[in-house]
Amino acid sequence: MHDGTDPLNEPSGESRKRSKGIYMVPNMITLAALFGGFYAIVMAMNGRFDLATVGIFAAMVLDSLDGRVARMTNTQSAFGEQMDSLSDMVSFGAAPGLVAYVWVLKDIGRWGWIAAFVYCACAALRLARFNVNTGVVDKRYFQGLPSPAAAALVAGFIWLATELELDRTVLVWPMFALTLYSGLTMVTNVPFYSFKDLSLKKSVPFAAIVLVALGIAVINIHPPTVLFGLFVIYGLSGYAMYFWRKSKGRPTSVISTSTDEPDERGLHE
Repeated sequence: MHDGTDPLNEPSGESRKRSKGIYMVPNMITLAALFGGFYAIVMAMNGRFDLATVGIFAAMVLDSLDGRVARMTNTQSAFGEQMDSLSDMVSFGAAPGLVAYVWVLKDIGRWGWIAAFVYCACAALRLARFNVNTGVVDKRYFQGLPSPAAAALVAGFIWLATELELDRTVLVWPMFALTLYSGLTMVTNVPFYSFKDLSLKKSVPFAAIVLVALGIAVINIHPPTVLFGLFVIYGLSGYAMYFWRKSKGRPTSVISTSTDEPDERGLHE
C-alpha cells in the first residue's frame, strides 16, 4: 500500500539540518567599524584630515563593541572572528598608514611611503600573531602594542595638529618617527595591559562612577589633546612595565603556557 509519501522525495539527514547563516548584530557593528576605516581613507584623499581621524577613532569604539555584543548575545562565530580581523586590518592598519602618508609623509618621497608601509605591514603581522597566540598569551596583557592603540597614536597626532592648525612642514619627521614607533611597537614582545580582567558585571564603589564622570568631563575639555595624551601614556606604559619587570628579575614574556602554535579557536575573546 502507498502511504502518500515518496521515499525519493524524503529530505536527507543533511538537508534537514537548518542552513547556518551569520549573526546580524555583531557583524553589522564590525561592518560599521570597517566603514570607519574606509571613510578615513576617503576623507584623507579629499583633504579632510579632521574627519579622517574621527573615522579611525569611531572604528576603535565600534571594534571594542562587536566582540562584547557577540558574547552578551551568545552570537560568536568563526565568520565573525575572521571578519573582525579583516576589519581591523583596514581600520587600524591600512587607514592610519595611508592617512599619515597623504597628510605629510608624501613630502619626503620614498622615506614617507616606506614608513607608511612598515606601519601597515607591522599591523598585519601583529594581527596574525594575535590570532594564533590567543590560547597561550596571558589575557591580562597584550603581546606588543594593540593595533587600535597604534592607530590612535598616528590619528591622534594628526587630529591634534589639524585642530591647532600647526605648520605641517615642520611635522614631517615627528610624524615619520611616530609612524615607525607605532608600527614597530606592535610587533615587539613588550607587555601592554589589556584591561580584560576588569569585569563590567561586578559591582563597583560609588566613587568609581564619579571618576568615570570626571574622566568624560576632562576629555571634553579638548578631545584631541586629552585623547592623544592618554594614548601616548599607554604607548609608553608597555616599555615602562618591561623595564620595571626586568629590573625586579621578573619574567617579561606574556606567553603563559606554551610557545607552540595553538589551535585557532576562540579568537578575539
